[in-house]
Amino acid sequence: MKSLKRLLSALPYELRFAGEDVSISGIYDDSRRVRPGGLFVAYKGVETDGHRFIGNAIDNGAVAIVGEAEISPDGVPYIRVPDGREALALLAAAWFDFPASKLDLIGVTGTDGKTTTSTLIFNILDAWGKKVGLISTVEAILGDGAQPTGLHTTTPPALEIQEYLHRMVGNGVEAAVIEATSHGLAQRRLDGCEFDVAVVTNVTHEHLDFHKTDEQYVAAKRRLFDELLVGGGTAVLNVDDRSYRLFQPLPRARIVTYGLDAPADFTAEEVSWGPQGLSMKVISPDGEFPVASTLVGRFNVYNILAAVAAAAGMGAPREAIAEGVRKTRGVPGRMEVIDRGQPFTAIVDFAHTPNALENALAAIRSMTKGRVIAVFGSAGERDREKRRLMGIAAGRLADFVVITAEDPRREPLDAIMEEIAAGCRESGMKQERDFVLVPDRWEAIKTACEMAREGDAVIVCGKGHEQSMCFGTTEYPWDDRIALAEVLEGRKESRFRLPTSSARKRD
Repeated sequence: MKSLKRLLSALPYELRFAGEDVSISGIYDDSRRVRPGGLFVAYKGVETDGHRFIGNAIDNGAVAIVGEAEISPDGVPYIRVPDGREALALLAAAWFDFPASKLDLIGVTGTDGKTTTSTLIFNILDAWGKKVGLISTVEAILGDGAQPTGLHTTTPPALEIQEYLHRMVGNGVEAAVIEATSHGLAQRRLDGCEFDVAVVTNVTHEHLDFHKTDEQYVAAKRRLFDELLVGGGTAVLNVDDRSYRLFQPLPRARIVTYGLDAPADFTAEEVSWGPQGLSMKVISPDGEFPVASTLVGRFNVYNILAAVAAAAGMGAPREAIAEGVRKTRGVPGRMEVIDRGQPFTAIVDFAHTPNALENALAAIRSMTKGRVIAVFGSAGERDREKRRLMGIAAGRLADFVVITAEDPRREPLDAIMEEIAAGCRESGMKQERDFVLVPDRWEAIKTACEMAREGDAVIVCGKGHEQSMCFGTTEYPWDDRIALAEVLEGRKESRFRLPTSSARKRD
């Protein structure tokens, strides 16, 4: 239990609250979860307005309300704030006794490569002997085991973030790495966190459905550096990416740079990679040292350099850096090889942006003697412009493309696939000769594998580690890695049943 006035003292604005203090048993932003003695925080969300549910929260036992609207609910104190999301995050931090202040906190943002870079930093710090936590779009490692972070998760909600950090502190964790998505930053889920190191991988085309403009997307990423990075903290920037120009200047931060083309604090020479991994010589301000990894592709060279720069900036020695990179065996669903004895390469990758798809296909192209066959779609109710751009990228770098479903949600699947197909045509591909549209994702994977011959490569992109596929508003169980394995094992039909599958139609 904490007093309401004590919690409110964490908010950075003058509040009109002259009522009697009350004891708070918990903080909630979902009225259905409110328990007696709870504090309910209402804000206007993307699709719903929490103020509509204040009555429900009170009925469930809320003893105080924080909200943005100018209202006066009956029977309980109401505290009006300018930003409900910000208030929620700061109140959550106060509820858990500001756990971020007790940890060395590293944030990683960017369009692509966040999860891999976060995992690399985690493993380097672990090899250094630190007890480390991790919050990524794949999992949360809290010092007492790991747990998944959701189906289509970006950065977890503010209450979960603060609870995770609180558990880390209780488990003796010294440093934590957090994957900071643009949604999470824009929605202030990370407010109340004080970052000691902030890393950006790249900023390319993505999420304009949510951010509306490129300027707003960049501004969301910059929040990690402008507002959440502690004064004197370290900003790790990619000199070869446009974000380097967009993120300058950062007067409150010590800037460390990495890259391959422009002069940088951390760079690499003698870079080589193949199907089994990559090797390179890292050039750092403190000298040169070799690094080897099972990761592949030029984009992973950048991810490794970002992680090396971040860890070295914290004082990690070369030996720990090299060991941490070496033991990073890849992230689930990121360039993950599925081998069932087939004579061609089969890979699942999370690439769901034009830049990520281009990088993945380029990496596969550099390692494949035969054809590159790509399977992918694009999410419904998300950034529409990227669909055409992904079609163009695939048209340039793949020999054959199978366009299919990927979380169409409430949009017509045929229309989404046609927008991708338009990009393929724009790149010079012809339908049936160079690409086909197969709505059912399992059948699409099967089509690609049946085409593949010895020396070819099939890469299934877009879902990666995710465990579901959304049609309408329903999440259906799905896993690209299992589906690809089923096809390679010769199964006649999948264990999964999607609305597009012939098996479901028979039912």
